[in-house]
Amino acid sequence: MPTEQRSPVSRRKLGIFGLLAGVVLVLVVVTGIRAREDSDTKLREWTDTQAVPSVAVVVPDAKVLNATLDLPGRLEAYYRAPIFARVSGYLKSWTADIGAKVKAGQVIAEIEAPDLDQQLLQARADLASQQASAKLSEATLNRRKTLIASNFVSMQEIDERTADLSNKNASVNSSQANVERLEALAGYKKITVPFDGVVTSRDTDVGALINAGGGSGPAMFVISDIKKLRVYVNVPQTYVPAIKIGAKAVISMPEYPNRTFAATVEASSQSVDVGSGTTRMQLGLDNSAGELMPGGYANVRLTLAGDTVPLHIPASALIFNQNGLRVATVGSDDKVLFKTVTIARDLGRDIELASGISPDDRVIVAPPDGIADGDQVRVVGVGTKGKPEKVSERPDVKG
Repeated sequence: MPTEQRSPVSRRKLGIFGLLAGVVLVLVVVTGIRAREDSDTKLREWTDTQAVPSVAVVVPDAKVLNATLDLPGRLEAYYRAPIFARVSGYLKSWTADIGAKVKAGQVIAEIEAPDLDQQLLQARADLASQQASAKLSEATLNRRKTLIASNFVSMQEIDERTADLSNKNASVNSSQANVERLEALAGYKKITVPFDGVVTSRDTDVGALINAGGGSGPAMFVISDIKKLRVYVNVPQTYVPAIKIGAKAVISMPEYPNRTFAATVEASSQSVDVGSGTTRMQLGLDNSAGELMPGGYANVRLTLAGDTVPLHIPASALIFNQNGLRVATVGSDDKVLFKTVTIARDLGRDIELASGISPDDRVIVAPPDGIADGDQVRVVGVGTKGKPEKVSERPDVKG
């Protein structure tokens, strides 16, 4: 009897327990499914996030990093005269060697020209002969004129004698001009200095054969006025408008590492050399102390004058491919937009641009490989104020 009374109760407990177990199993299954779905969702989101490249951007810096331009230059004497001989002969003597300071009109060499001396003697003799003939013709004409009244001579003879005298006088003038020409050439046997200066070259010596003219060999002497020097520099075409006549420049020389010299832009060739793409400019440099030497190398720092402030970007932002030179910018929708740019100056770590971008553009510092127009990117590395850093604010990170 007792066993039969407990059986319905046990069955009821087992039923309740089974129901609870089923509910728990259902909850476990549902929770597992939800957890897997959440995990899949997070994995999908993480995958999508990782698929969007992260880029660092900067705003182009409008600050003038360097308003000067350094270029190599060459010093030349302000006045330079190669001295060639005007007569042929042999060098008899010279009195000024290289480095000697000379004055205008000073005789620095003398040429022995025996051939010229003989030509001059012959020309003087011919002149004397022509003068004698002219005097005889004049005397004959005067005697014939006294006989006109007595009708011993005709007017035809008088005219002939007058014409003969004119011919004789013309010959005298010709001989006189030839004598003066040879005397002028004989004066060139003495080599004189055209202006005050320094002998910077001597390429002759006593006994050397001298040929007249300047096309058969080097100059005998070179005289240079070095109180003022010309500095020649080739300026790239891009910077020519920014260098004005009268602009100041600073010259530094390797032999004076701790000194600089002031110069002024005096002239421009106003043309571009096809081979180098540069314009030659001339600067004036005072050298009254004689410290600088013509022909020397100089570093020329020119002051640039511009109407607008150029923009600078990191050198790593440049992309060069079949589409030309471009930079990648990020628009307000965080999508990539490529822009073609023109370089004004390469400053090493930074690049100065002549055109292509605006001061508000967000430029990608190091564009990833394979990036294209319209790609979605995630901007990272903004400054403390939530804005992209400027070029000048970026640390100098190598690598």
